Amino acid sequence: MVTKRARVGLAVAGVASVGLLFPAVALAEDSAPATVTESTAPSGETPNPREERREARKDRLEERQEELAAALAKELGVSEDKVKAALEKIRNERQQEHKEEREKRLSERLGKAVSEGKLTQEQADAVLKAAESGVLPGGPGGGAGRARG
Repeated sequence: MVTKRARVGLAVAGVASVGLLFPAVALAEDSAPATVTESTAPSGETPNPREERREARKDRLEERQEELAAALAKELGVSEDKVKAALEKIRNERQQEHKEEREKRLSERLGKAVSEGKLTQEQADAVLKAAESGVLPGGPGGGAGRARG
């Protein structure tokens, strides 16, 4: 049998935890960044939560990169523009390398599918062309359902 003291203790703990929870939830909701999707969604349409998260993630990444560029510029004693240009050059080179690697892996998988008789060469060529033009997820620019290698 639960004593009166134990019930009171549980009630106090419950009230205290709820009292701590609500301010945390309120702060979390207030500090959530507004995204481009929220402000540009036509009236009557609800924004896509996945797109909102993607935009918020992109905004946070850009903010961190700006902070990094500023810190590097200060530490190295060079202009922030010079650091940003160097970071952009490296980013573009890596994106090109990743694109080439994705196309190589896709080409190998398609070649295997053709040799196994699962696809014709014309179908494989069409898939490669679609991937190169960005029609398929994982092509240039990624796409919503970015393919995982």
